[in-house]
Amino acid sequence: MFHVGREGVGIRTEWTAREFPLTIMLNGEQLVTVLCSPNDLEALAVGFLYSEGMIRTKEEITGLSLDGERGIIRIRTAEDKTADGKLFMKRVLTTGCGRGMAFYSYADLDRKKKVQSDLRVTPEAVLSLSRRFQGASELYRTTHGVHSAALCDTREILIFAEDIGRHNAIDKVLGRCLREEIPVADRILITSGRISSEILFKAAGSGIPVIVSKSAPTDMGVDLALELGITLVGFVRGGGMNVYAGEERIGLPRREAGAAPVGSAAATDQGSSTEEEE
Repeated sequence: MFHVGREGVGIRTEWTAREFPLTIMLNGEQLVTVLCSPNDLEALAVGFLYSEGMIRTKEEITGLSLDGERGIIRIRTAEDKTADGKLFMKRVLTTGCGRGMAFYSYADLDRKKKVQSDLRVTPEAVLSLSRRFQGASELYRTTHGVHSAALCDTREILIFAEDIGRHNAIDKVLGRCLREEIPVADRILITSGRISSEILFKAAGSGIPVIVSKSAPTDMGVDLALELGITLVGFVRGGGMNVYAGEERIGLPRREAGAAPVGSAAATDQGSSTEEEE
């Protein structure tokens, strides 16, 4: 490629992130085609079904086969939720990297129960996990073209995944958790991307009580976090963070009724990254 800089024009060789179309077939019907990174494809497909509420346990999956060359994964489930066609009427475009697709309706919010969890995590622990998270993606350091997601307890990263799409990275984490029977309750979800409403739906459907990102949430993301009882932490960088909802899990005093839904917490952090969102 040509690089144009202050010193003039030069030729460089750099790596780019690979983009791969994966078609998910559910019970013989084409469900969706996902543009993704071509790794952990089975986890991605299973995590997508799980986060969209189509399956709840791995025992519901009665068959799974991946054709990697053609980019098709076929999954059969004990209950066929595609049979009456209602599922396909609920497709919505999301704010994903490119054109994302989800199968929830915002009218479904009243069916979502608040996430109940006694998890407590300190600001220092959030900063420590975030530092390790930002240094974990070798593919990002090589291409600067992928997002990452991780499931953590209060001390360690348990599952890590990366993908060109922030939704896909989360689905890969959830898929691995389901297939490997790793509990997600009382755990922390870290993402490198923007925290929008569909990320909150994924967390709420999984029962994850805390979401952390170096990036910002959307207004609907904040509203849903408050509605669903999820702790939402953004802008984790430079030794500080913004706590938008669920501040009691971070050890902060609960805000008074009617107070603005944005707070902040800071702790000493040595060497924290200040990368901007991709």
